[in-house]
Amino acid sequence: MVDALVTGGRVLSPAVEDALRAVPRHLFLPGVDVADAYADGAVPVQHVDGAATSSASQPSMVAIMLEQLALRPGLRVLEIGAGTGWNAALMARMVGPAGHVTSVDIDPGLVASAAVHLAAAGTGDVELVCADGALGHPPGAPYDRIVLTVGSADVRPEWVAQLAPAGRLLVPLGVRGSQLSIAFDLGPDGVLRSDSVRGCSFIRLRGIGAERDAVVPLPGGGAVQVPADGPGVDAEAVATVLLDPRDPLTAGAALGYLTLGPQDVWDGFGLWLALTDLAAARLLPTGSGPVAGLDLPVSALVSPPGAEPGLAAAVLAEPRDSGVRTALAVRPFGPAGHPLAVRLLGALRAWWAAGCPGAPAWRITVWPEDGSPPAPGVVTVRTSAHRLLLDLPPVAAAPELRPPGPG
Repeated sequence: MVDALVTGGRVLSPAVEDALRAVPRHLFLPGVDVADAYADGAVPVQHVDGAATSSASQPSMVAIMLEQLALRPGLRVLEIGAGTGWNAALMARMVGPAGHVTSVDIDPGLVASAAVHLAAAGTGDVELVCADGALGHPPGAPYDRIVLTVGSADVRPEWVAQLAPAGRLLVPLGVRGSQLSIAFDLGPDGVLRSDSVRGCSFIRLRGIGAERDAVVPLPGGGAVQVPADGPGVDAEAVATVLLDPRDPLTAGAALGYLTLGPQDVWDGFGLWLALTDLAAARLLPTGSGPVAGLDLPVSALVSPPGAEPGLAAAVLAEPRDSGVRTALAVRPFGPAGHPLAVRLLGALRAWWAAGCPGAPAWRITVWPEDGSPPAPGVVTVRTSAHRLLLDLPPVAAAPELRPPGPG
């Protein structure tokens, strides 16, 4: 497992490699086949009403986040979301006996099982606490690092208050339908600024910090995810227009050669679209129904409630499970689908002109809601307590476009 993570560029530092080699993952997954425990995939460990509420995170994602944390001996760490305890054990190895790891989870059953796993692995220097991690853990503050292993809709003021000066907060943050693993550094002015951004996918935080973006079920199957600060969506209208597909539009003579993979559509162009147009939505597969004919999930623009119904979706020419990069097309649906498709193509051209930025390209600042106005030219996303200011470094030129073909 570790050899593959090193070869694949997920593990970059000796400290992360040492921790992954020293802490056996299978001891934190009793009852799971060893081959499955060391495969590069998440392993669900708890379900409630058929939905996974906790899992052992994908090893490659764990490695990415450990690299983002930049742990070193002697640091004090707060983890929110204990899970199996494996990540806490890895961090305890990295901070050493001079450091300290506190892991908080809202679920008493998970805390109890994590304690058993840590004991089996011989890791006795992790403090486990059963509490709502949205509030942090004030008794152990301040922390040099605070890391969430669950998705959050906001940067909680409690976490910022419990960071030590120049501390780092690593949070899988929901941003208009995308989830981004963002390492924020606390500046001397009290402002959080991103050091690194990576795409991710985590089970959402439970309790008072639960996700705000709405996932609206569609009649007959499927769902549409819309941002909490958008105009909303009429589920009946979306289901109806999906049964009325129109001829697809290509991106034009130049952009028709732009080849993309699934990640580009979701957290590349999809993130750009969600940040620049409040009508953006994500179509999600949940079985059969009106979305069954689409290679989901996809990014789309949807008419607001009360307007003439329509939808335009950015789709790949080849199935996303084919493992190949392929041309992108825009498919309109319903009577108002064509103008939305034209608008979607405009967003695609703007994304291409900006250098086709993916999640790692964005620079993100957490600004207090009552602070000074943000600088012009950035995208602003409002949360409960903050404004997220998203900006991109300037690009010298758009990426080279070549016709798709063998190799």
